[in-house]
Amino acid sequence: MSLNSDAILNKAQNWLQPYFDQNTQTAIQQLIDGPKELLEDAFYTSLAFGTGGMRGVMGVGDNRINKYTLGKATQGLSNYLKKVFSDDPLRVVIAYDCRHNSDTLAQTVAEVFSANGIQVKLFSALRPTPELSFAVRHLKCHCGIVLTASHNPPEYNGYKVYWQDGGQLVPPQDSAIINEINALDYKDICFDPDHNLIQHIDREVDQAFIQASVNAVPKHAKDQDREALRVVFTPLHGTSVTMVPPVLSAAGFSQVHLVKEQATPDGDFPTVSSPNPEEPQALKMAMDQAEDFNADLVIGTDPDCDRLGIAVRNTEGVLTLLNGNQAMVIKTHFLLDKLNADQKNKTHFIASTIVSTPMMRLLAQDFNLDYKEGLTGFKWIAKMVKDFPQQQFIGGGEESFGYMVGDFVRDKDAVTASLLICEIAAYLKGQGSSVWAYLQELYKRYGYFEEALISQVKKGRQGAEEIKAIMTSFRKTPPKNIAGSPVTKIEDYQNQKVLDLEQNQELPLDLPASNVLIFYTADGAKIAARPSGTEPKIKYYISVRGNSSQELGPKIEAIKKDLNLS
Repeated sequence: MSLNSDAILNKAQNWLQPYFDQNTQTAIQQLIDGPKELLEDAFYTSLAFGTGGMRGVMGVGDNRINKYTLGKATQGLSNYLKKVFSDDPLRVVIAYDCRHNSDTLAQTVAEVFSANGIQVKLFSALRPTPELSFAVRHLKCHCGIVLTASHNPPEYNGYKVYWQDGGQLVPPQDSAIINEINALDYKDICFDPDHNLIQHIDREVDQAFIQASVNAVPKHAKDQDREALRVVFTPLHGTSVTMVPPVLSAAGFSQVHLVKEQATPDGDFPTVSSPNPEEPQALKMAMDQAEDFNADLVIGTDPDCDRLGIAVRNTEGVLTLLNGNQAMVIKTHFLLDKLNADQKNKTHFIASTIVSTPMMRLLAQDFNLDYKEGLTGFKWIAKMVKDFPQQQFIGGGEESFGYMVGDFVRDKDAVTASLLICEIAAYLKGQGSSVWAYLQELYKRYGYFEEALISQVKKGRQGAEEIKAIMTSFRKTPPKNIAGSPVTKIEDYQNQKVLDLEQNQELPLDLPASNVLIFYTADGAKIAARPSGTEPKIKYYISVRGNSSQELGPKIEAIKKDLNLS
């Protein structure tokens, strides 16, 4: 047995101590006695905060989501809150999604906070993640927690932390909290709750959130056009069923057909292979029902309701899925186009991420607004809102189907984004146009863009090592040409530098370090490589630009072939 294996065994044996419950000790012993691959995967590393918080497979061990790993995170967070705030009482709000054990894990987290003398406001039933972000500020809490694994497979769960501004953790809080957590032993967790400090919440926050969502979307469609719009909506067995229908109803959309087979929250997600609206298969049932309903629009959210998938009818009347970049530019352009003349200036801004479409920058330039670009993850857009209080955030998003309207929620918000796309569709239908026609007009105005995302799944310790080797290889021997076009610029966000190959110079990158590489080619292509922060994947983001839509598909295929991504 190697030293590495010895260390893993020692970590596992620590879980046989009496401060772990008997069921946990029994499960650990079974791991020790079983195949070493299972033991290794449960202990070779410890869960840490990534771009979307702490997320992993449920089970026993340091590399698993369980009452002890979440208890330790909560204890560390409690210690940090007491260090940085002198308020009494300290207040946190907790929400959870439809996943297995989310409700019991949320109760455990609430109990640990209460055991540390912190007042807890716990949603009485599952709620969308954007409502949790809203609730942090609405209830004047110091932080918020949502138990969710977003669109990951059923065996996953997770723990997202929101700060008092309603945004997810960013520097310096993230590293400071991680240090607090790492300084603890599992025996340091306070599990003895004070139930007097735990208050259940629901309707008051729900009504405030519904009203805020309706107020956030500018109203340009006529009432009769909203009433005439035919929408099919699926929550994909998730939390959005609690909020999207009442928000659309409050705004005047009365013809909303709910996909009943996917309406009941269910952590097994029985009707889809993946509850991710980025995957075309996830919206197939909704699109099939849209034909029976003669729908104008199909919308579907992921389980915690922060990502939104959209299908619209194309020129031939065929339902067509929009990708995240297309949906983002449609929503952003509509918001900008409807601004008052005195709002179209540098005191307003839109935002996106480094792996999203370059078209967003062109929109900002056209409307004479400020454009800000951050790392992958909506926490960076929320940070922009916080860091630039003198400017007003209009809207922004990322290629992975996330969008934020205004700043009343400080995370991607599929509830308000659903209302916005419905408002856009109703307005355009009333004008004798359509969402698809609107997109084509944008391409004619700003140039034709097409994007592709390739995700390579690489699970476990071996997969993590393979991903590391891929990124190392790209850095040591970067491609000089991609699909026949010279590479003109390389952005290395881990080393925080830009290599301008045309000018033969190196420049600094003014963003936090992140394991991302982006290659730009002479013919306008942009290719990014990035290990996921929340899933065992390496992702490749391809964006190409041309004078017609016909030339873009072959460009993407040539890039995929050249980089062995087919």
